[in-house]
Amino acid sequence: MSDQPAPDPILDDNQLIAERREKLQVLRQRQAQGKGVAFPNDFKPANHAAALMQAHEAHSAEALAAQPHQVSIAGRMMLKRVMGKASFATLQDATGRMQVYVKGEEVGAEVYEDFKHWDLGDIVAVEGRMFRTRTGELSIHASAVRLLAKSLRPLPDKFHGVHDQEMKYRQRYVDLMMDESTRQRFVARSRAISGIREFMVGHGFLEVETPMLHPIPGGANAKPFTTHHNALDQQMFLRIAPELYLKRLIVGGFERVFEINRSYRNEGISVRHNPEFTMMEFYAAYWNYQDLMDFTEQLIRDAAQKAVGTLQLSYGGKPVDLSQTFERLTIVQAIARYTDAGDGAHDEQWLRAALRKLGKSEDKDQLSRRSLPSLQVMYFEETVEHHLWQPTFICEHPVEISPLARASDTNPAVTERFELYITGREFGNGFSELNDAEDQAARFHAQVEAKDGGDDEAMFYDHDFVRALEYGMPPTGGCGVGIDRLMMLLTDSPSIRDVILFPALRRETTSH
Repeated sequence: MSDQPAPDPILDDNQLIAERREKLQVLRQRQAQGKGVAFPNDFKPANHAAALMQAHEAHSAEALAAQPHQVSIAGRMMLKRVMGKASFATLQDATGRMQVYVKGEEVGAEVYEDFKHWDLGDIVAVEGRMFRTRTGELSIHASAVRLLAKSLRPLPDKFHGVHDQEMKYRQRYVDLMMDESTRQRFVARSRAISGIREFMVGHGFLEVETPMLHPIPGGANAKPFTTHHNALDQQMFLRIAPELYLKRLIVGGFERVFEINRSYRNEGISVRHNPEFTMMEFYAAYWNYQDLMDFTEQLIRDAAQKAVGTLQLSYGGKPVDLSQTFERLTIVQAIARYTDAGDGAHDEQWLRAALRKLGKSEDKDQLSRRSLPSLQVMYFEETVEHHLWQPTFICEHPVEISPLARASDTNPAVTERFELYITGREFGNGFSELNDAEDQAARFHAQVEAKDGGDDEAMFYDHDFVRALEYGMPPTGGCGVGIDRLMMLLTDSPSIRDVILFPALRRETTSH
């Protein structure tokens, strides 16, 4: 028979919260009596955990004792071990964790008694000196401790963290508290975005800001979110892409521009799609799509190196090598390599039959009215995309689904356009820009006809953009890179929700 005492009954969260609220009420009563402040805001930590560890990691216990200078930190109490007249606690700040040794005779009997009743999750301030414990762990020997903010909700189990994926997304603040890998993932995202900005500016691009509220949605084939502007008394749309405004700036004389932008599309949610997402779009005068592919390849490598320090990645257990030259294939070449379509890839009837076998409905997708290049791209999407694991540019997309791209001089049915695929997913889209105002007007009219025919994602006619092109736009190349998908790759994250701090979720049905 075990001599261990029976465990205490498990308290539910409501009871724990009630107990913590009672402790806060005591603090408020003390404040009313002039004995302290329930939520003080006068403490300024002089140090951070990671910097203290780095500064003192090579020092012996004797060396630390010989130089007993004072340090101070603040953070969330993640662990606590009370041992009679002395206790250990672990504080977590933005940089890491630090162990603290708290002794009653050093901090004062009354403060120590209070400390013993503080809870995990409380925000605590500590002043003291660096020392090493008997086991050699670098710690702070506290001379003073203060409670800065009372945590009213218990943390998840310290040994298991946050298991519920929905909770990780919905309560990201708890996920960040409990999971170091989550914190590092978003540190990597910040580094990548900073690195992209530095790379672009270093190559002569001007960072700009364009509207997020548009009178006409444009720049992509997508369904927009709509709203109403009261003062102007007109319908407005959340930006689906910044493209048409960025190209207006090229017309105006800025030859290289970029924007790290938030865009919105009122479409489905999946592991690859969030209705609110981040892109980086850039435009360069006197570039074509070949120049864009060269530059995009450099950009992706630079972002990876700065974010995670390597070009040899692993995604879902499979290697991804960014160090090798990215392959370039046309849609037809990709079909030939990865399928057994053979000559059927050039036969409209064969492609229509093959697409029906793959579950594509003729009524839904209007297969009978699609051109050969359009059928080829549909077949590519169904049969080839998932094979493109290593970085690959897929070129020559049909004119009818590329209303803003320049048509090829050698094959007017396709455009000078590419999409970048890695791990079977699209990461970027770029093309030689259409700068023929009359051709652009005709393309917009075709999009309007498609919209009238029921295509919710077809574009509107943008009169002002056509007018801008009528002033003359130099030959230009433009590209958009999906930042969220790039971060999925760089951090080996299976879902786009893992790399967005606050992804879109259905509203909670309870307030608790």
